[in-house]
Amino acid sequence: MTKQKPERLGDAPIQPELNKPMNVLAHAIDEFLNPDKKGEAREWGFVLIAFPFVEAELAKGGGTGRANYISNASREDVVIMLKEQLKRFEGQPDVTGRA
Repeated sequence: MTKQKPERLGDAPIQPELNKPMNVLAHAIDEFLNPDKKGEAREWGFVLIAFPFVEAELAKGGGTGRANYISNASREDVVIMLKEQLKRFEGQPDVTGRA
C-alpha cells in the first residue's frame, strides 16, 4: 500500500465550483497576454488566485484560508515571484530577482 504524503497548502485541486471558471479565465488571460504563442514562446506569465473572503478573514486570526490557484508558469517560478511580491507588499521594494 502506498503511503500518501500529507497535503501541503496549494496542493489541493481547484474547488469544483471554481474549476471551469478558473480554467476559462486562465485560457483567456494566457491568450490575451501571449497571442498566438505557446509553451516556451510565451512572453508573459500570470497567476490567478481566487479565495473566499470569509476564509481569508479567518486566516488573519491564525486559521487556514483556502486559496484556489492556476497559472501558466512553473510552480517554482511562481514561488519565487510570490516571495518577491510579498516582500514588496511588506515594504521592501528594493528586492530583485528573476521572476
